[in-house]
Parts: sequence; structure tokens; C-alpha cells
Amino acid sequence: MRYFLCCITLVLYTAQVHAQQPTGVKAEDTPNDSGGNITVTWDYPKPYEGVEQIKYTIVVGESENGPFHGTKFSAANLQSSDPGTFGYGEETFQKLFARVDEYTDPTDPPKRIAIENGKTYYVQVIAHLPSGESFPSATVSAEAYENFFNRTKTNNFVIGTIFSLIILISIFLAQKRELFIRRIAGLEALDEALGRATEMGKPVLFAHGLTSMGTVSTIAAVNVLSRVANRTAEFNTELRVANNDPVVMAVSQEVVKESYLNAGRPDAYSEDSVFMVATEQFSYAAALDGMMVRDRPATNIMMGYFFAESLLLAETGASIGAIQIAGTDSYTQLPFFITTCDYTLMGEELYAASAYLSREPKLLGSLKGQDIGKAALLIVMILGTLLATLGIQTLTHIFTAY
Repeated sequence: MRYFLCCITLVLYTAQVHAQQPTGVKAEDTPNDSGGNITVTWDYPKPYEGVEQIKYTIVVGESENGPFHGTKFSAANLQSSDPGTFGYGEETFQKLFARVDEYTDPTDPPKRIAIENGKTYYVQVIAHLPSGESFPSATVSAEAYENFFNRTKTNNFVIGTIFSLIILISIFLAQKRELFIRRIAGLEALDEALGRATEMGKPVLFAHGLTSMGTVSTIAAVNVLSRVANRTAEFNTELRVANNDPVVMAVSQEVVKESYLNAGRPDAYSEDSVFMVATEQFSYAAALDGMMVRDRPATNIMMGYFFAESLLLAETGASIGAIQIAGTDSYTQLPFFITTCDYTLMGEELYAASAYLSREPKLLGSLKGQDIGKAALLIVMILGTLLATLGIQTLTHIFTAY
């Protein structure tokens, strides 16, 4: 009888050990990284009282028989918390994972030894119960290596390739025939505004925003300046270009000079027509306001990214009766320009200005291709919203950025 009870106890103890021992343990190179990292996965323990209190330790050895050394890793998480690596399957809610990039130096415990690429490591997962008992898993092996391609970016690559092809096809079509672009009133009014300044014998004032040459809106503003300078050269109208950034001023000087040269009037260009006003925001605004009141330009053109000075400039220009054309992608300043200027280019209309004015096939094709891409994204957003409402997340997952 005693022998029988011992056997039963041993069987029950063995079953308990097996129940608490981490199962389904796997170790492999961490995907989509530059190496030096191993991902360890194992099954979520079967439900029992206190399951959330189980702690795990991952030990690493250079031999299958040990010795094994502790690691310093982030807490174990469900695979569902990292869909970029493990996907969206139901099994990801039943698996745990942790990443290991170093382990304790056996000769100097405070130090850590980094995981090396191309070297085989042996790993165990140890479960620590609240009672103080510990249960190690079976030993598994893995080696880290550098990944050539980050699979989590595949959707970005595919979508980017599709949009690039759309733009290239649009450029090809633009070289064959005229592409339709809706009328932009502010750009159509440029010749009228410059013509009015010519008739009145007054200057045209062009004011950049307050951002540097590396800003998209400033680049777009310089493209508009090229067209304005070309027209003022043809009309023999005085042009004044105010700047608050030395680099933007240097670029503007070259653009205006080239425009006068292309118009066949290089002698009409004056270096003083493109000048530095001030580097500080409100010093710049005060100087321009004074210039408007004294010289009373017939046309004010304000292009670029503006801040609080936008209303000061626009109100002063309106008070002297100048025709004002403004363009900005600063949504906080658009209301001020809309209410005080005759014409306002809003947001991407400023970016489209160079293609709209020049009608150059590459620019037109790029603009048209981007518009087609935006339309496609809007359709996908609407369709994705409807599918997500019905509980179908496939489209949402495809467009998720990791």
C-alpha cells in the first residue's frame, strides 16, 4: 500500500511539474533586424489560479549541457502585441515571447555578453511560481544573423511602388497630351495683378514666409517667384523681394536674375531688388508694413509659411488698396489671408503652383499622379472604415505602418 501511495504521489508530482513547465518553447533569430538578437516563444500557461503571477527567466548557454546564464530581457508579452512579427492569427493570443540580446558574463556577473551573429546558443525558459518553485523548459537552440529585408515594411514598399508607377505613367501621358488641372483663381490672377502694377507705375512686393529653404512651402514660393519675376521683366515693372533668411535671399536672387535673363532683359535686373529685411519675426513684419505704407505697392504677393505676422502684413496691404495674392500651407493663418486678400492659395494649391504656371510635362504628370494616388487612398479609407465597422480588419492590417 505504501509503495502504491508513493507511486501515486510521484505521478501526481510529475504531472504538476509538467503542467507548470513552459511548453512549446522555440528560439529563433529575431526577424527584420540587424542581428544580435534572439526571439524566444512559448505557450501561454493553461488557466489556473494565480497564472498572472508567474514570472519567467530566460537562461542562455553556449553548450547544450550548460552552464546556463541569466539574461536581462523585457517582460514576456503575448505575440498578439507584436502583429508586425507574428501576424494577427488567433494563436498569437495563446503564445508568449521575449527577445534576448545579452546574457550574464559567467566570469564577471555584473557585466553582460552580447549575442553574436552566426553563433549557436542554447536557451531555456524557467517559470517561477508564487510558491517559490521553478520549472525549467526543454533546451532549444538558435543563432542570430543579420536580415537583409525588413518584412514589416513590405506593405510600405508595395504601396510606394504602386504610387510611383502611377506618377511615372502620368508623366508619360503628360508628355503625349495636355492633362486637365482645375482652375486656380489666385494663379490666374497673377498676370492681372502684375498688369495693374505696370499701369499704375508702382512696384510689386513679394514676401516670403519665415521658414528656411528646406521647407516645402518655401520651395513652392520660390517657384512662384520665378514666374512673377519673368512677368515683371517683360512688363518692365519694379519688383521687390523681401526676405528674412540669408539662404532664401541668395536663392531668390539667383531665381530672379535667371528669370530676367530668360526674358531677354538681364540689364533690368538689380541686385537691390532682392534684399534682407530682418531675421526676427515682428521686426520683419514692422519693416514690411512701413515699406507698404511709404511706397504703396500696387500688388502684394505673399507666399510661403507664415505665423502671427500674416494678419499684420495682409491688413496693412489691404489698407493701401493693393491687390493681394497669398498662398500658405499654414492652416492656422489661412483664415486671415482669406478675409484680407483678394486671392488665396490654400494648402496644396501652393505646391501645385509651379506645375500650373509652367505646364511642364514632368511637373504636370507628377501633380496628376499624386492626385490619383490621393483619390485612391480616400476610396481605401472609406472602404476600410465600412469593413472595420463590419468587423473585417483585413484592409486595416494591410495599411498598418510598423
